[in-house]
Amino acid sequence: MAERLDGKVAIVTGAGRGLGRAEAIELASLGASVVVNDLEVGLDGGETAGGAAEEVVEVIRSAGGQAVAHGGDVADFAVAEELIKFAVDQFGDLNILVNNAGILRDRMIFNMDESDWDAVIRVHLKGHFCMSRWATTYWRAKSKEKGGPVYARIVNTSSEAFLFGSAGQPNYASAKAGIVGLTLSTAQACGRYGVLANAIAPRALTRMTEGVGFDPETYAPENVSPLVAWLASPAAERVSGQVFVAYGSTVSVVAGLSFDQRFETDGKWTVDSLDSALASYFDKREPVTDGFAMPVQ
Repeated sequence: MAERLDGKVAIVTGAGRGLGRAEAIELASLGASVVVNDLEVGLDGGETAGGAAEEVVEVIRSAGGQAVAHGGDVADFAVAEELIKFAVDQFGDLNILVNNAGILRDRMIFNMDESDWDAVIRVHLKGHFCMSRWATTYWRAKSKEKGGPVYARIVNTSSEAFLFGSAGQPNYASAKAGIVGLTLSTAQACGRYGVLANAIAPRALTRMTEGVGFDPETYAPENVSPLVAWLASPAAERVSGQVFVAYGSTVSVVAGLSFDQRFETDGKWTVDSLDSALASYFDKREPVTDGFAMPVQ
């Protein structure tokens, strides 16, 4: 049985609804004290009625857990720093960061406005960076003070959109690919301080996927949140720099990128020699489908 999270402190961003809500409640059910962060905006980042984060806090408290709400913008560098300090001031420490906040502005690449690109990259990729930057700063300083590794977990939220390049989501797919790169870099740089960083690519029925036709039972956010809690737990002490696809009763570990085929030549390549080597190889493959952009099974 996985160990509980008693005494641990977690921040979950975008936790007022959907997957973040399920993650916050799951972490709290295992004993973690949770900062429920949500900017309370609509799916596209516009204004909406508030109160969702406070409702999640009340659910956690009514079950005997500890939680507080925070309404800051995680893609604001200064606000992200303040959010880390807020968690430490409220509960005395920080051990777990779940980056989940996001919006959608879907368009085909030839129809996308600059503002659509900037807004999605900002909330997803910059938001993950800002929170991770200040969390790792805190953990690095604490590790140096302690003289050894600390208990620190980051769970980032990517998407299969980065794996197979969702046609109508060039901004979202790019942000989610960037989040994987950020996760791997963080895992490499901060392992010495005790920081474990992983990413999930969830399939869940949330505001972002209402039009996809997901079965509510199979794709309930509560089917993904146990993986997040496990990654945040002591049981996952040997897991870092990994990407997981999760939905329903399935969890897949994504393999790292590898070479598909290696081509060598004597001396230097020329256009003609490359044509001889590569053209016949790609003649046997289907563009896009039979390449890098393939869905995870």
